[in-house]
Amino acid sequence: MAKSLRSKWKRKMRAEKRKKNAPKELVRLQKALSLDQKPDDIMADIQEIAIVVSADKIKKQTDTEMEEPERDDEKMDLDSKRNKKSLLNEHGQYPAWMSQRQAKKVKAKRLAKKGGKPKKKKGIAW
Repeated sequence: MAKSLRSKWKRKMRAEKRKKNAPKELVRLQKALSLDQKPDDIMADIQEIAIVVSADKIKKQTDTEMEEPERDDEKMDLDSKRNKKSLLNEHGQYPAWMSQRQAKKVKAKRLAKKGGKPKKKKGIAW
């Protein structure tokens, strides 16, 4: 494929842009890698942001928590009781996450098992 003037020009300008941005990139990389900071400076910065706790304290704390487990074996309090098969609540409502299409399918299955006839679909009567 031939090299057009446009592609040559773009390549040249990209090279100039790289030269111009190289010092900024180098500084940004050094800052990201924190080569210009000493380990003590890094720890000081971290201590300003968060509380530094030694590993021994954390291990002791987890050991004491494991010895005396305090568990509440209670079920979640639900606002309404829901039938597991039909997914209807006490008021005959389906859950909010269920789409209309899914609700219709579940209802049709339930009525088919019950022996009742499902409602006729509305449509054009010829």
